[in-house]
Amino acid sequence: MPSLLLVVFILQVLIHLVNTVGANAINELLWTLYNKLPTSTHDSVQGSNRLRTEVLRLKREMNATSSQDEFAKWAKLRRQHDKAVAQYDEKANSLKSFRSSFTQATTALRWLGTNGLRFFLQFWFARRPMFWIPSRWVPGYVEFMMAFPRAPRGSVSIQIWGIACATVVQMVGAAVAAGLVLLKQRKEGGRREKEKVGMKTDSGVRTAREKKDL
Repeated sequence: MPSLLLVVFILQVLIHLVNTVGANAINELLWTLYNKLPTSTHDSVQGSNRLRTEVLRLKREMNATSSQDEFAKWAKLRRQHDKAVAQYDEKANSLKSFRSSFTQATTALRWLGTNGLRFFLQFWFARRPMFWIPSRWVPGYVEFMMAFPRAPRGSVSIQIWGIACATVVQMVGAAVAAGLVLLKQRKEGGRREKEKVGMKTDSGVRTAREKKDL
């Protein structure tokens, strides 16, 4: 069985990832993955995608066809386009209600698996010490705060350990994000510097050729 210390830390990492990526992006990814499996909506989603592609194709052909010079062809494309749009709207509306239920279910499961599990662990293990602080290592009021709310005095409670893990995860996440931004800026700066050097080289070559021609 994994250590409770590790479970709380991993849980805080997952909560941070969910908050960073965003609920909408996660729901969109889960919906895409769900429909790639042989589920009840797989065929409907595939058919809806095919109809959307067909609607766009017919729309492009209509725009490329003159309604005056090629009226018969344009009218035929218009009828096909309207029919495809009606079929697409019908399938999209039928999937809309199911997707709404799917989003609600995934949102509830995601909350239960992250914040819900965190609240449960904090309640169930409220009296269990995560680890003990050496005797007289910190003042008495600090011992009281580290054991808050119901852990034995002289120990660190699961609530305080969770706060510490969340703080560390946020700091590391901010540092990684700042490092990625800095790396991207350096790459862009290096590319711009190369472009400037190339422009100066081309300018020097043109100047030398002009002097030679003179």
